[in-house]
Amino acid sequence: MEWKPDWGLRGRMVLTMFLLFALYIVFVAALWQFGTSLFVIAMVMGLFSLGQFFFSDRLALYSMGAREVSEDEYPRLHATLDRLSQQADLPKPKVAVADSRVPNAFATGRSQKNSAVAVTTGLLQSLSDDELEGVLAHELAHIKNRDVMVMTIASFLSTIAFLVVRWGFWFGGGDRRNNGGVLAAIAVSFVVWIVSFLLIRVLSRYREYAADRGGAVITGKPSALASALLTIDGRMDRVPQEDLRDTAEMNAFFIIPIKSGFVGKLFSTHPSTEKRVERLRELEREMETR
Repeated sequence: MEWKPDWGLRGRMVLTMFLLFALYIVFVAALWQFGTSLFVIAMVMGLFSLGQFFFSDRLALYSMGAREVSEDEYPRLHATLDRLSQQADLPKPKVAVADSRVPNAFATGRSQKNSAVAVTTGLLQSLSDDELEGVLAHELAHIKNRDVMVMTIASFLSTIAFLVVRWGFWFGGGDRRNNGGVLAAIAVSFVVWIVSFLLIRVLSRYREYAADRGGAVITGKPSALASALLTIDGRMDRVPQEDLRDTAEMNAFFIIPIKSGFVGKLFSTHPSTEKRVERLRELEREMETR
């Protein structure tokens, strides 16, 4: 495998983290200015950041109802990941399966040595061997690019800001004299949440293109991943709405996002399937001419 670092992705990850760090400083300064103790801010954010960093993989798997599975249970899945991990020069990640009719997959974990790849039973039932290989290679490319860790860290500030927006009035302790400060803190948190939300989505869309390219390099078969994307996208329309709602919160980490109307598409974490397939077909033509 001829793996080349994606400097476009790395540059975007660095820029996103820098902008989010600047936003983080503004956020903390605003909360302190409006009467929140620095000790309380540091303690809450410290605990959240440590928890998210060290337990993000378990939380992601738990939120999807995924469990780690053995080779005896899913020999095909393990064998494919074994081979692809060797081709990608990566330690084999933990393998998990979620009992869901939604055909999807995601990677999680804070490092290449501490990662997991999860797939749904709906995905395993929907794809051919080549298509499954393409999807798993895509997820390994996320791990290889280390963008799962960056997305986990990037989502931290957005989560904290959202919690302040949602529960900010409780921070005032019911004191009417403090209502002005609480409202101001909620307003700042709302702006921080919106900006971080948009930054994460811009990064997320590019990282999907990068993982598509990386997955195609690992397998040498861009057409297999293109076919898998079309299969998954086509089957989404047959999945009951309640199943889609239950899994939509993991959109940023899925190989295909859960669509939710015009607004959902506008702020989607992923490029359209059509654009991704078009790029994969262009890559296939390039590989054939080499």
